Amino acid sequence: MLASDISAASRRPLGRSGLSAAPIGLGCWAIGGHFTLNGKPDGWGEIDDEQSIRAIHLGLEMGASLIDTADAYGTGHSEEVIGRALRGRRGDAIIATKFGYTHDRAARALVGTDVSPAYIERACAASRERLATDHIDLYQIHVGELRDDQADAAGETLERLAEKGAIRFWGWSTDNAAAAKRMVKFPHFVAVQQELNVFIDGPEMLAMCEGNNLASLNRSPLAMGFLTGKFGPQMRLPPSDVRAAGHSWVRFFEDGRPRADYLDRLARVRELLKSGGRTLAQGALGWILARSPSTFPIPGFKTEAQVRENLAALEKGPLPEATVAEIKTLLANDAGHR
Repeated sequence: MLASDISAASRRPLGRSGLSAAPIGLGCWAIGGHFTLNGKPDGWGEIDDEQSIRAIHLGLEMGASLIDTADAYGTGHSEEVIGRALRGRRGDAIIATKFGYTHDRAARALVGTDVSPAYIERACAASRERLATDHIDLYQIHVGELRDDQADAAGETLERLAEKGAIRFWGWSTDNAAAAKRMVKFPHFVAVQQELNVFIDGPEMLAMCEGNNLASLNRSPLAMGFLTGKFGPQMRLPPSDVRAAGHSWVRFFEDGRPRADYLDRLARVRELLKSGGRTLAQGALGWILARSPSTFPIPGFKTEAQVRENLAALEKGPLPEATVAEIKTLLANDAGHR
């Protein structure tokens, strides 16, 4: 499938921005390589920058345009790789990046948070330099919970950056729908990034996005790889992988092993996700595409094969409504689907 195959009809509006994109993007956490949070690995193991660049190029050729990253990923390395990949083809991409986690680049460690106006200005300039671009299309707050006064000060700063042309639009990576709704008063606020996958629904945030013409970018659309189906009960990831590092917020894995309760949930819906000749990953992405017209899943990748499989879900399209309803019934008593 080439970019020409992504017809205008299959693209989705990126909220109220006036931009549109293929509804599956490229999530660039993994290609940032090693870094730590609270002294624990927060990356996805070894990477190959040249392979990452080839995978991004393949994604662009297959019609993807939304590329999501953060200055935290590899403490800037992910942004640098994207900047190299987009050399000479910046116009093919909608770059979304994030700020708010301060880092020690030499130690490749996240060390705190900062969303003050002065910091936002510095972080934005640093990200633009690493991305080798004069503007960021979608600049997102990475810190998920803020006091109202912090959020308002950040919003005012981001509006100034938009007026200066340093960014085009901005958003917030948060699962707090009420907090996100407060930001609708800012005219350049166009998107929320929320966790959304077959296991973890987000109806309140989706309704808020639909009601206010905001895009919903979907992190962890494959449940940190769980929904690819490649993990069995005896598998264990190395401690260098974020899923095995012991972070309390990693919900699908424990001590590097897939949790038995999620393996059970996957078994219940496996065949439904594979309907229509889909792979499990394609079914999981199709579920998100069917969940709301506002959604943009951004699955991560390290290889060209992963990009090819994920974007091939565009050909399959959203899961049928009846299939989505059946999945909901089968998972109705589980956390996240009540």
